[in-house]
Amino acid sequence: MPAEESERSRLPFEPKKKRQKPAKAPSKPAVQLKETETSDNKQRMYTKQEMAIPEVVSQRMIRRVAAFCGIPTALGITTLVVSYLLAIYSHIQLPPIAVLLVNMGFFGLGVLGITYGVLSASWDVEREGSILGLGELSTNWGRMVEGWRETRQKKA
Repeated sequence: MPAEESERSRLPFEPKKKRQKPAKAPSKPAVQLKETETSDNKQRMYTKQEMAIPEVVSQRMIRRVAAFCGIPTALGITTLVVSYLLAIYSHIQLPPIAVLLVNMGFFGLGVLGITYGVLSASWDVEREGSILGLGELSTNWGRMVEGWRETRQKKA
């Protein structure tokens, strides 16, 4: 069962085996196209194409970021325009702090929308995911936190 669970949490485009970092040498390229042997085990270096995010997943992320970031940002800009038009043509003076807070709220939602757009997209090439992406968000957040923990353990 643990093998199935780890297989399920693994990204479809993620390599199946963890690769070790090669010894640093100034003459060696960062990405090699062929397999190299070390003294203990066989190690495979992946190309940039193998390590890149697939085009389908990338487009899915871009669409979500455009929606979850673009809508609040457009509302923030609209807030400024509407408050200006109200002040000029209707002589309705909104408190500047109210306009500022509403504007900052929309722009803040836009910034959060960038993160939410990327994390709520399905990172599985074959699966589109849901409209809001709440299930994908929890899965992808878990993957991200796991990556952070592995990085911290390697550094320690």
